[in-house]
Amino acid sequence: MALQTREPAVAGMFYPDDPVLLQRQLDDLLDRDIPAGPAPKALIVPHAGYIYSGSIAASAYLQLLPVREQIRRVALLGPAHRVGFRGLAATSARYFATPLGLVRIDQSAIDDLLSLPQVHVNDEAHREEHSLEVQLPFLQTVLKKDFSLVPLVVGEAGADEVAEVLERLWDGPETLLLISSDLSHYLDYATAQRLDRATSAAIEQLDPQAIDYQQACGRNPVSGLLVAARRHGLHATTLDLRNSGDTAGSRDRVVGYGAYAFA
Repeated sequence: MALQTREPAVAGMFYPDDPVLLQRQLDDLLDRDIPAGPAPKALIVPHAGYIYSGSIAASAYLQLLPVREQIRRVALLGPAHRVGFRGLAATSARYFATPLGLVRIDQSAIDDLLSLPQVHVNDEAHREEHSLEVQLPFLQTVLKKDFSLVPLVVGEAGADEVAEVLERLWDGPETLLLISSDLSHYLDYATAQRLDRATSAAIEQLDPQAIDYQQACGRNPVSGLLVAARRHGLHATTLDLRNSGDTAGSRDRVVGYGAYAFA
């Protein structure tokens, strides 16, 4: 039986569950000059609590403001934190809910992806997963209109398997590819900075072989995007690179966050 709505799992923890407070926080994070530059086909954004990584994520979402009218669909891929599985997990839900409202699932795209052997419906993988959920209020705020969503939690999957899925979803400028990933985890500040700089260089060089799990919890979806980006001749730009020691935590054990645009 299909799930009608996937309810928020981390509202009130990673971001406010009150819609007024949530909208105020998002507006504050996005209250910056709109950048000039080419329209991104893809973004990599972090997925920690907004007090930790929200400002880094905002630097990516600001790239969408000049082109938000043309974006009608978002393919959102993030790593699994709660459930272990092989392949990519689709959803049977028709909507994903946030305190700001409902986001419609592109059911025809999901049906098409299910013809690939690495894609399966796995609602348990989505039920408590935060890597996708924390991106939705940003999208609702920046796009300011009805858009459809293709949400996929990525488990154990090779770069080529993820790239094959992205190719199915590529389309034109109406589709945005959005990869959710943090960088290094629980290193001291200086070590994290060194490792995260190396990861950023690998992303800019579109080199998935140079990124391991210690460098990015979303290594699998990131690697798939790098493969697809290379095939399509995209260029990657680092928009922001900081860690929790720069935003809202101590510098003894930090988590790294990077935002990247592909155009």
